[in-house]
Amino acid sequence: MFRWTDDVDHAHVDRVTAALNELVGAIPEINGYVHGRDLGLADGNYDYAIVGDFESVEAYETYRDHPLHRSFIADLIVGSISDRAAVQYEC
Repeated sequence: MFRWTDDVDHAHVDRVTAALNELVGAIPEINGYVHGRDLGLADGNYDYAIVGDFESVEAYETYRDHPLHRSFIADLIVGSISDRAAVQYEC
């Protein structure tokens, strides 16, 4: 989950959404990816959430370190978030 910095606008968030959609087709280790903006129904929520599904820890690690994923982070996330929360878990 992300909280955007004050200077992030809707166009930037649209670019993040489009880039995440592109990662699904480009990185085969992603089994499923859902993401989107907070609906603004409660105060204090994060601004954007991403949930990724992976077959194994190794598949996640491949995705995590994939050059396209690293580029996405460098280009669209670094400098654009004020806070991040993450968890990896097994079902």
